[in-house]
Amino acid sequence: MNNILDNLLKENKKPNLEDFINDFEKAEYLQKLLINMSTNDGPTHDDHYAELRRYFMKNAKTKQLLPRYVIDKRDLSQFWQFIKNKFPSYAERREFIWNDFNKLLEHLENQEDSPLIGSIDENLRIFNSEHVLNYWNTAIERKENDPEGAITISRTLVEGVLKNILDEKNINYSKNANLHDIYKLVANELYLSPEQHNLQLFKQILGGCSSIVNGLGNLRNIHGDAHGKGKVRYYKPSSRHAELAVNLAGSMSLFLIQTHRNDG
Repeated sequence: MNNILDNLLKENKKPNLEDFINDFEKAEYLQKLLINMSTNDGPTHDDHYAELRRYFMKNAKTKQLLPRYVIDKRDLSQFWQFIKNKFPSYAERREFIWNDFNKLLEHLENQEDSPLIGSIDENLRIFNSEHVLNYWNTAIERKENDPEGAITISRTLVEGVLKNILDEKNINYSKNANLHDIYKLVANELYLSPEQHNLQLFKQILGGCSSIVNGLGNLRNIHGDAHGKGKVRYYKPSSRHAELAVNLAGSMSLFLIQTHRNDG
């Protein structure tokens, strides 16, 4: 936890949740609230507990890593009824909560080590689409041990972002439209089509964006797990191919979401 917020807690001043710069600090603060409640050793802000609980439960991955009692207990008074009967001493309660938060904190700490992943994750949360956020988390989880699945979900991530943008702008599209057609609709709406620009540099960059989207679609068709494989020789993708697909899909999703937000 950063020094400013740590000092606020020591001085019994209520922090502003917006002062926490990342999810790791928010998780540490959530842990601190539970420890304070368990040991009568500092402020307990029930509204902050409820808000952070909801925040981490919106993300399928962080919800999976939350201690079970955070999911089950909607407020700190409910948690108190649980913890006071489970352990008699303050030391046991602290140790229990510290251990239960390890997996969540390790996950969030690893995200902070990768600025790209952290930025994509943050923007997908702001985008406020549970399905899209779940696609991203699944892609991250699959890229090492399930390259084909990661490639498939990477394409699904981009498609989900594109369709959400069209929905928010009340633009109709065919349910059977392919990824290229959906991207063209969004690109025209967000002024991302190369034909809408005169400067050659912009034309090249935006043409590259279109190529990335088409490439993700083709990569998924050839190397993803969405289609059965015949007898022809098939090259199984490795984790590095999945890493490329996930990073490209994440970067494109980030660019599209930020452009959409600025356009609005």
